[in-house]
Amino acid sequence: VQLQASGGGVVQPGGSLRVSCAASGRIFGRYTVGWFRQAPGKEREIVVGIRWSGSTYYADSVKGRFTISKDSAKNTVHLQMNNLKSEDTAVYYCAVDTHRSVAITTPASYDFWGQGTLVTVSS
Repeated sequence: VQLQASGGGVVQPGGSLRVSCAASGRIFGRYTVGWFRQAPGKEREIVVGIRWSGSTYYADSVKGRFTISKDSAKNTVHLQMNNLKSEDTAVYYCAVDTHRSVAITTPASYDFWGQGTLVTVSS
C-alpha cells in the first residue's frame, strides 16, 4: 500500500483546512486507516481513525472540530479540520493497518505510512 498525503498549509486560528490521503489500492472495508500528527519535540499521536468495520475514533482534542470522510471510489480519505488552533500545528500523517489491530491509537499498529503534510496554524 502506498499513501500520498496532500493539502497541508498555513491557516489562521479559527480557520479550516482539509488534508487528504490517496491510497494505491482498495483500503476501505479491508484495513484500518488513521490520521496521526507530530508536533516538534512531541510524540506522534492519533488524531482520528476509521476501522475496517467503518467505526471511527476521534482524539478528545479534536472532537467536534475534525471530521474524517472517505471516497471509496478513489481510495481516498479526507480529514476536514475546522476551528483550528495553534496547538493543531504539526505534520499530519496518514497510515494503514493491514492487520486490523485492536490498538487503533498506537502508531506501532500501522504498517504503511504516507510522507506527511505540514499544517501550520498561525496568525
